[in-house]
Amino acid sequence: MSAFAGQGSRVLFIENTGVRSPRLRDMPRMMSRLRNWWRGTQGFRSEGPNLFVLSPLVIPLPYSRIARIVNRALIGRAVRRWMKAAGFRRPIVWTFLATPIVHDIVATIDPELVVYHCLDDFASSSREARRIATSEARLFRQADVVFVSSEKLRQRALQYRAAVHVVRAGVNVAQFEAVRDSNGSMPPDLQPLKRPIVGYIGGIHQWFDQQLVIRVAAQMPDATFALVGPAQSDVAELERVPNVHLLGVKAHAELPSYVKAFDVGIVPYRLSEYTANVYPVKLNEYLVMGVPVVATPLHEIERFNREHGDVVAVAADSDAFAAATRIAAAGRHAPEADGRIEVARRNSWASRIQLMSAIVDAALSEREAAPRRWEERLRTLYRRGRLRTAEIGGGFLACYLLLFYTPLVWWVGAPLRVEAPPTRADVAVVFAGGVGESGQAGGGYQERVKRAVDLYREGDVSQLMFSSGFVFAFREAEIMRALAVDFGVPAAAIVLESEATNTYENVVNTARLLRARNWHRILLVSSPYHMKRALMTWHKVAPDIEVIPTPPQSSQFYAHDTGANLQQLKGIAHEYGAIVLYRWRGWI
Repeated sequence: MSAFAGQGSRVLFIENTGVRSPRLRDMPRMMSRLRNWWRGTQGFRSEGPNLFVLSPLVIPLPYSRIARIVNRALIGRAVRRWMKAAGFRRPIVWTFLATPIVHDIVATIDPELVVYHCLDDFASSSREARRIATSEARLFRQADVVFVSSEKLRQRALQYRAAVHVVRAGVNVAQFEAVRDSNGSMPPDLQPLKRPIVGYIGGIHQWFDQQLVIRVAAQMPDATFALVGPAQSDVAELERVPNVHLLGVKAHAELPSYVKAFDVGIVPYRLSEYTANVYPVKLNEYLVMGVPVVATPLHEIERFNREHGDVVAVAADSDAFAAATRIAAAGRHAPEADGRIEVARRNSWASRIQLMSAIVDAALSEREAAPRRWEERLRTLYRRGRLRTAEIGGGFLACYLLLFYTPLVWWVGAPLRVEAPPTRADVAVVFAGGVGESGQAGGGYQERVKRAVDLYREGDVSQLMFSSGFVFAFREAEIMRALAVDFGVPAAAIVLESEATNTYENVVNTARLLRARNWHRILLVSSPYHMKRALMTWHKVAPDIEVIPTPPQSSQFYAHDTGANLQQLKGIAHEYGAIVLYRWRGWI
């Protein structure tokens, strides 16, 4: 993709969205993705002229239907917005993955052409990744152009389509030759190592045959084995071998200097269904530096030798591998080095890009010349419309289920609910509801009066104060007093505040009455989810008065099992909105 960007094409590269669910060992890569997202703009960043990268944050469950819905919305919306901002219209989609999310993205952005560049047999890479087979078969059939990197992959693709192009990995000849022909010094971590240096570049993954390398290193104690790349599996045994050095991850620009210092380059891969499809990228990177190569008998290595004349030494076991490595190290600077370089030049990325560009251009021309093109575009527009409708509908459904069939509303509302055990106080102050959280006159005041009467009967207070300026036929404060008297509270033990029209005025007016009577400790009775705002107002307006929150122990309005109803949702939302308003007005 960097090569296409260098030729003037604008490229948006979307980082790997995964072919399996993550495991614990994937945590470093997940953290790297988070860092990449953070250092960009909503995950987008520029990596050079014409080259942009998206580090998407997705649910890492590539075969989950629910995750696909969410990921399709996240990536699809992000890509469409970026295309609009960057002036992209009907781009070419060039994918190296065949997971279901790829099909979703293709449907979302309506590309001019779809290219599937198949570099690996993902279905053989792990048990979970086998699930990719169905979506990959669909992509083989539907892609406009299919490139594969090995003969085995071509045979698999031919089951689904007639035209498949084999284009194997290349090498950036100019980058490597510039280092090879320079007088630059050896990398510092290689300088103290004893020669000959048997080198490897790439990940130390599950296909890297650690036991083979350990046995070969034991048979060659006078040689140093330098492994450059990330440890993607347990390397404890390798680390214990004295002449094996794990040098870790290096920047791609540094790799030519390391390869130049090698006396031998090795490809020690285990033979498996997966590696039968692998064409090692490092092969031509070794050869372009003139370094002899020793490899296990991979299918593509043997094909490479048939095509280029036994350039690579092939060894099937540790004895043969050690013997071939000794011979290769002795011939590092032999005349055959020029032949290795020439083979690598024939496998340059420049030639690969030229070939692929010609194939893609031909496919574009063919599509433009095809009749009834407008019908296909119209069908695509309708598909996109249905997809957008499904996304919106799915979003509404998800929100509906979360709000009304899960405890989400009550988790969100939990900070609003404040309660403390009642203790002896001067008075119980009751804030009436007005229309309150229910939106209906008189809603909720009965249970608050009942709570205050219970506190009076239990001896926690000897006085009650009802605060409300709300009027519906009769004054609410007077109705509350009459109800309390019916419950047996003497009228002389009840004080009314009948002017307040909101919580702020409730606090201001009752605080004035409390100070006039020299009352400084109160039990506050109000709705459970109104208590947070009431307490914040008390602390701002009357910090000299000690307030103990004692809401009703059960609230009919807020009664629930798991989810919330619409009225309860409005009540919680009203309280949070009121807190924001009160803070803006300086009341809390």
